[in-house]
Amino acid sequence: MTLQQLKYIITIVKCGSITEAAKRLFISQPSLSNSVKDLETELGIEIFNRTARGISLSAEGEEFLSYARQVIEQTELLEQRYKNKKPSKQLCSVSTQHYAFAVNAFSNLIDRLDSDEYEFTLRETRTFEIIEDVHNFRSEIGVLYINAFNEKVMRKMFSENRLEFHPLFTADPHIFISSEHPLAKSKSVTIDDLKYFPFLSFEQGINNSFYYSEEILSTVPRKKIIHVSDRATLFNLLIGLNGYTICSGILNSNLNGDNIVSVPLKTDENMTIGYIINPKMNLSRFAKEYITELKRLISECGYEIIE
Repeated sequence: MTLQQLKYIITIVKCGSITEAAKRLFISQPSLSNSVKDLETELGIEIFNRTARGISLSAEGEEFLSYARQVIEQTELLEQRYKNKKPSKQLCSVSTQHYAFAVNAFSNLIDRLDSDEYEFTLRETRTFEIIEDVHNFRSEIGVLYINAFNEKVMRKMFSENRLEFHPLFTADPHIFISSEHPLAKSKSVTIDDLKYFPFLSFEQGINNSFYYSEEILSTVPRKKIIHVSDRATLFNLLIGLNGYTICSGILNSNLNGDNIVSVPLKTDENMTIGYIINPKMNLSRFAKEYITELKRLISECGYEIIE
């Protein structure tokens, strides 16, 4: 077993495939595959499950990856101490549902970062993929919500993927609409008030399910529904079509402009927004600071942090 092989495994997990990892490492795909197989043979374990859909970490592989990361981190510390090697790039990946405050926290941290080199990834993505990203160590943190409707299913997913859910705050639902929308001046609205307007929802791909919906009240019948894949498109359609979406209510004018407003939605439902982590991964300094920044922004918006 060599340090190079440990770095290979870490890169494969980060890239999500051997082919992509080989490109990043500037070696051939067969050479990388053979190196992994040699390591598995030496250790007597299968680090990756291999299927027609690709590779994923095995249970033994998850444990091995945790140790591999620690070994590489300690090696870098030794090199910095005794070889005067400059610190390696700061690395961190976050996967999140489409929340402006999650992007804002990420932006604030990078803006304050005192580092010559870094490589960060922020994925605004689908609910199922957030869980997969954190389970497979592609992201350190996943930001999403649970509520009375989806909690049983979501907690089952967390348990099956050996993830921990940490609540941040509980929000009463709001709608996002254009500042020119006929309901924009309303103190609050009901679902019935919205029945003639297009409902905008983030699509969930092949894992589409009411339980994975980013918008609560996902089972309410609607006459007009538009599924979108990104926040910019959703906001454009909110403005262009007088559509609406259901959300936590937290807006950021620096990121979203002043053309979108938040209006409380009358309902007995609420949503608990939090983050998931894989307990086998030691969170980086940036990831820990990201959680702190999330809490700061949420508190500034008047919400009570769940400790």
